[in-house]
Amino acid sequence: MVQRNSKWVNKLYFGDNLDILRDKIPDNFVDLIYLDPPFQSGKGYNQIFQPGQGEYKGATAQIQAFEDTWTWGAEAEKSYEGLINGTITKEKPNQKLIDLMKSMRSYLDQTSMMAYLSMMAPRLLEMKRVLKDTGSIYLHCDPTASHYLKLLMDAVFGPENFQNEIIWCYSGGGGTKKAYGRKHDVIFFYTKSAEYIFNADEIRVPYTEGGGTWTALQKGAVMKKNIDGKTHLWKPNPKGKVPEDYWAIPFINPMSKERVGYPTQKPEALLERIIRASSKEGDLVLDPFCGCGTTVAVAERLGRKWIGIDITYLAIGVISKRLKKSAEKGKITDFEINGEPKDVFSAKKLVEQNPFQFQMWCILKLGIAIPSETKSGDRGVDGIINFVDKSKKSEVGKAIIQVKGTENVNPSMVRDLKGTLKSQEADFAILITFKNPTQGMINEATNEGYFEFMGRKIPRIQFLTVGDLFKDPIPLKLPNSFIIDPYKKPIIEKETGKEPQEMF
Repeated sequence: MVQRNSKWVNKLYFGDNLDILRDKIPDNFVDLIYLDPPFQSGKGYNQIFQPGQGEYKGATAQIQAFEDTWTWGAEAEKSYEGLINGTITKEKPNQKLIDLMKSMRSYLDQTSMMAYLSMMAPRLLEMKRVLKDTGSIYLHCDPTASHYLKLLMDAVFGPENFQNEIIWCYSGGGGTKKAYGRKHDVIFFYTKSAEYIFNADEIRVPYTEGGGTWTALQKGAVMKKNIDGKTHLWKPNPKGKVPEDYWAIPFINPMSKERVGYPTQKPEALLERIIRASSKEGDLVLDPFCGCGTTVAVAERLGRKWIGIDITYLAIGVISKRLKKSAEKGKITDFEINGEPKDVFSAKKLVEQNPFQFQMWCILKLGIAIPSETKSGDRGVDGIINFVDKSKKSEVGKAIIQVKGTENVNPSMVRDLKGTLKSQEADFAILITFKNPTQGMINEATNEGYFEFMGRKIPRIQFLTVGDLFKDPIPLKLPNSFIIDPYKKPIIEKETGKEPQEMF
């Protein structure tokens, strides 16, 4: 048995969760899994960076966090065949799962839903392998694919290990004239065996929660119940009742301190109930689609160990920022990020594998910058630093950042950056490259002069190498305390491509 204080715990993994589950996490290791995967919604989701509720005009920015759209193609075909052949997972698929996937392929054909299910099936299979025999798994989804996912869960974990279909109810605006308002998510609660942890007393709520006429019972009254033709006396538990399978937990208030700006962020109260119910202090909690890290943050607060995995560095950067803020308040232990560059060599590997994630890593590594809005067509701007210029009636000043993943550097890069600096009406610019700037580049930058701020001269063109990103502090000349924190009071937004709906 692997000890809980081993190298695997309190770690964020940057990468594909199938690879990490298969290659990094041992068998029968995890006590509780919560996953909130993409819902097959067909929408794009943006992270919103906003330093205050309209406090500084122009300081808000957003970037697509992930795109929840799926298409059948070579990758989906490879995943489907690899699952059927048992070549992409350590846990070999049982015949029920193979038969189910073949039937779904026959029924759904080469559709987006089949591509989505071909992604989910091998990952669920690996989650079963890493889950302890006494462990539980909670799969969070919505009605878009919940009916298909329940079939997958039955095939992987066995219908006998299905415990609950939990309905998470929430309210809010929006609606349609053609159907009832969709205001709930689905959470499937399965276990790996009949012997599992369920701490009923940890999650009891008042008898009045959820409605009903329980006022008298709150005062300790005894109620008569007729069971099988016999009268039984029933006295309420002084700690309250175990919640039913419908949970009225509010969505996070737009002004809540919980908000970190990540789309699909779930309230801490939701995760707290799940973690308290199905794990003990010191147990290990895994979130393989950890997004903004709510599972990780709550697990840490409740004295559990944890593993978080996400495929985008935007998510890892948000979680890291969240954990570091908690660490500053003494509320979190040490943690490690696996898969992010640790030196220039590994940074080169990342840019070879995924140039966009490399760019994201560079921008977020600065800790004060907002990534650009799109993967392409960004007009030479990969990131932005906002700051308050009090000399201009507290208007927002702006620095732009450009990242070059190539080994080659030359003066034309600086000349292009000068043009972008002017077109963006920015105050200064930062160019990040692997190699040191040439003398020609330095001359071009020097000719651009300085930006005067609060009696301090800041070069209008500054250079950073990738190696500089590993230094503490990073050698930049900045407006210091006047930098706007991009993670303060953020708001989330869903990108639908449609006009706002009327409210009904």
